[in-house]
Amino acid sequence: MRQNGRTRITDIARKLGVSTATVSRALTGNGYVREALAAKIRAAAVEMNYTLPGSVTGRRVLLVSSQEAMIDFQRSQFTMHVLAGLQERADAQDIRVDTQIYQGADGLQSLRETAEAEDVIGVLLVTVDDAILDFAHELPRPAVIVNGDDPGMRLSSVTPCNRSAAALATRHLIELGHRRIAFMNKPGRRTILRRFEGWKDALAEDFDPRLTIEVEDWTAEAARRSVTEALENGLEFTAIVAAGDILAAGAVAALQSAGWKVPGEISVLGIDGLPQGQYLSPALSTVKIPMHAVGALSLDLLCETVRLRSAGIDLPARRIELACELIRRASCGPCST
Repeated sequence: MRQNGRTRITDIARKLGVSTATVSRALTGNGYVREALAAKIRAAAVEMNYTLPGSVTGRRVLLVSSQEAMIDFQRSQFTMHVLAGLQERADAQDIRVDTQIYQGADGLQSLRETAEAEDVIGVLLVTVDDAILDFAHELPRPAVIVNGDDPGMRLSSVTPCNRSAAALATRHLIELGHRRIAFMNKPGRRTILRRFEGWKDALAEDFDPRLTIEVEDWTAEAARRSVTEALENGLEFTAIVAAGDILAAGAVAALQSAGWKVPGEISVLGIDGLPQGQYLSPALSTVKIPMHAVGALSLDLLCETVRLRSAGIDLPARRIELACELIRRASCGPCST
């Protein structure tokens, strides 16, 4: 008989007049069953609404974020594009995305109970800190980091190659003759540290740590204040690579207010590829991050892990990094000095 309304292997075996071991082998692929009989068993399982091993349709994933990070995400257009790509892929597979916001150790304990629900196939992390990494590593469900990485490689992740993105931006400016290239940076995120490293890689012997312009917040106004202060302090540069498009927009505004021509005297290049960059004046050159693909592939990787585990295959954690694309627009030009 069914218990709690769920179809069990014994129900399928009873209906077809075969052993539970035969049903189990047919549904898991572990052991031989004649294909005609295996097909009949799988058909009966679908008809009786039995959740097939590795099946993701009709189930849900937990999208996990800290309360503090979610406040930041709500104003981050970059993150919204990533999550839109994730949601589109989930809709195509009839997977429900259930956002879970936690705060502190008590929040993680409550989250653990939710993650162990039978209809949950796994966890997608959009907050990455030591506490959540330790928590996710100990879960019985697979977890994938969205737009980040685990330094210890305990968890799989999908992220743009931030280091090569910044290097691509910087090399473009070097090709235009620039050598004193500043980097606008909002410290604190591992993804942005990778962009800093890419800028440093590309400059090589021309690297000057004094050309780092730090901002207090991910806003155009904060970037505008920082660039204005750098100019007032006599910092000399002919180009700026900004760690995000929103910072680049603030940099352009500050330079123009101070009487500098962009790109005639100073070039500005962003990283993100947000659509509105093309409508700035001048139109913003940028490195386009495949934001939708980051979200979609994060879900794909999670689902693939679920299917492999159901077949008895448990692969090591993987870090998938996606290539980025340089978009040449009007905010960059040849070095004038």
